[in-house]
Amino acid sequence: MRVRVPLRKIPAGLEGVEPVPKEKPKVNIGEVIRSYRGQRGLSQGDIERRTGLLRCYLSRVENGHTVPSLETLAKIAEAMEIALADFFPGAETPRDRDTQKMLGELSEDEIRFLSEIKKYSTTLSDGDKRLVLAMIRKMATVIPPPPRKAVARRSAY
Repeated sequence: MRVRVPLRKIPAGLEGVEPVPKEKPKVNIGEVIRSYRGQRGLSQGDIERRTGLLRCYLSRVENGHTVPSLETLAKIAEAMEIALADFFPGAETPRDRDTQKMLGELSEDEIRFLSEIKKYSTTLSDGDKRLVLAMIRKMATVIPPPPRKAVARRSAY
């Protein structure tokens, strides 16, 4: 008579309980990656150079043949300059909503300016970031805002 030894210990109370089947993901991550990549005008080769991931691997991901790990998704998101959460619809947090509200209050020039700062800030140390902010604060208090155009008023006489 053979005795069967379980390969893993089953927690008490869960003996005989069927495991929960894995659900098919509701998001085709490859399609999402391809869409974001296209919106940013990036090729698979551009992503390859920025991440070190092979172009053929990126193709397999985009065509749904391979599902990347979260670590790999993070590399791809960083290469496309987007948040990892952007790959997953409905993953919006209250902080994201607050950010969107603030962005809606900015002009296109301000958004463009902040995007440029973001692009370069990833290479700055925390000390350098504090220095840049201090310089901006100083400049904002020292340099008066540009004068507004005078509005010609007619006299009531």
